[in-house]
Amino acid sequence: MRYGSAPRLRRDLIALVVVSVAYLALSMLVTNSYYQLIMTMVPIWAVFGVSWNILSGYGGQLSFGHASFFGIGAYVVTLALVYWNLTPWLGIPLGMIVAGVAAVLIGLPTFRLRGHYFALAMLAYPLAILYFMQYLGFQEMSLPMHRDNPAAFLEFTNPRLYTLVSVGLLIAGLFACMLVENSRFGLALLAVRQNELAAEAAGINARLWKMRALVASGMIAAAAGGLYACVLLVVTPDSVFGMLVSAQAVVVTLFGGVASVWGPVIGAAILVPLAESLNAELGNVLPGIQGVVYGVAIIAITLAAPDGLFWTVRDRFFRRPPAPAALPAAQPARRDDQGEPSRRDTKGVPLLKVENLSRSFGGLRAVSGVSFQAAAGEILGIIGPNGAGKTTLFNLLNGVLTSDQGTATLGGEPMTGRKVHQVCRMGVGRTFQVVRSFPRLPLLDNVIVGAYGAGLSDHDAIAAAAGALDRVGLSAQAGVAAGQLTNKQLRLMELARALAGSPRLLLLDETLAGLGREECDDVLDVLQRLRTEGMTIIIIEHTMHAMMRIADRFVVLDHGRVLADGLPRQVVEDRTVIEAYLGKKWLAKQNA
Repeated sequence: MRYGSAPRLRRDLIALVVVSVAYLALSMLVTNSYYQLIMTMVPIWAVFGVSWNILSGYGGQLSFGHASFFGIGAYVVTLALVYWNLTPWLGIPLGMIVAGVAAVLIGLPTFRLRGHYFALAMLAYPLAILYFMQYLGFQEMSLPMHRDNPAAFLEFTNPRLYTLVSVGLLIAGLFACMLVENSRFGLALLAVRQNELAAEAAGINARLWKMRALVASGMIAAAAGGLYACVLLVVTPDSVFGMLVSAQAVVVTLFGGVASVWGPVIGAAILVPLAESLNAELGNVLPGIQGVVYGVAIIAITLAAPDGLFWTVRDRFFRRPPAPAALPAAQPARRDDQGEPSRRDTKGVPLLKVENLSRSFGGLRAVSGVSFQAAAGEILGIIGPNGAGKTTLFNLLNGVLTSDQGTATLGGEPMTGRKVHQVCRMGVGRTFQVVRSFPRLPLLDNVIVGAYGAGLSDHDAIAAAAGALDRVGLSAQAGVAAGQLTNKQLRLMELARALAGSPRLLLLDETLAGLGREECDDVLDVLQRLRTEGMTIIIIEHTMHAMMRIADRFVVLDHGRVLADGLPRQVVEDRTVIEAYLGKKWLAKQNA
């Protein structure tokens, strides 16, 4: 359970009970059979929207093909009933399992794609399954009736009972979504959605969490599809795998509000009755009126409330200023058997070894044969002109890029050839030249992501995050959204997120960029404190007065090669360094 999420979960559960009771009470007043059917369909489409929301709302992986799982659920229930006489009470769970397996098979190749390529690839799957089902001769299948024991086969003469079952499914789906939203699952998905590289650098295995989201999403969609088949009693490929089906999940969620528990419910409650009522009244005059309704709805919501009704109404009428977060006690440093703070690395012993590391982009040698070492407890400065290959070197060290040749080891363990989150798990923290935050998440959650990435439990992760915020002096801002922080606070937040995972090595890429003199001094004071704690730091920076103050040693890069390596005073007086980077005016100013 995420820190501070218990009150929100309790509030959402109370709202769920109230809404469910009120909806069932309303359904008892409906006497028209068609409108009773609409009352049954609203929760089913809401559940389908919830399934899409887990993957695309929280995880940010836009899917135009969620009908794949909806249709799988519908056809598994139908085929199991027709050929095996299996009750839908068991057919729906079976459909969920089949959809979960299908999600893995779909995700393995498709998660190699990003952005609109992923969305278009997802669109292809339901169309392929649709044509395959038609080829097999399943163009139209009717569910057989069981007069002897209809309730055992989810068959009711009273349509209100279907509404009761659909509301029960909605309760289960929303409860699952609440658990996702208030757990590390949801936090990991939101982090991946807002900045995947930052999440990876904090130790989050983005592909694994996206796969889990796809499986959970697919299983929930299959449950909705299975009940849909039981309600309509007739299944065709177009009705469960068609493009309008996938579009319905997208539209109700975008209309109601993505990445919120209640967004799909709001969207379904407004759009489904509107579209179905217009179809009943005008369908013979204007065929396809449902598609028109959804098209107009998505255009209107994009123009008037891009975040959806839920977020727009909440931000306009119910937004409260963030209350100061009551942080738990900071996690103490881990200790060995003698009661002394544990040190995995002995000060002065080489921790990082880089040998002949190289990377080319076409004919450009961005990093060429770079070799150096960083000792435990040392602050090593990487300097050089723009385009010298400094950030590319960091990207090679923490797995963002793969090297063409050469090796890098941390405490004797190879770093090269590993993925970003794997390098982080080795004990490498990273900040970026351009701050990579999760702007809609509170500062504390931004830092907790780093602790989760290190594999800590919920309790330990919260304590580690609180400790990291305390170390950089941001405890008072723990409840503020990252998007509202100043540049200096964002820089310190990134540093805290890296510290939350208890790294052995920190890679700081222009941490002082964009800061004024006093702000630089504040950040340098934090780095000085980390030095006294024995932290090993490699820092890229252009602010030479700061580098002279903080760094124990310099490595100078120029055109991807090591130009000089030594103590700061020796390096800045080196003639080749002066000519390539510092300039003679800088040396004259220092000697004045």
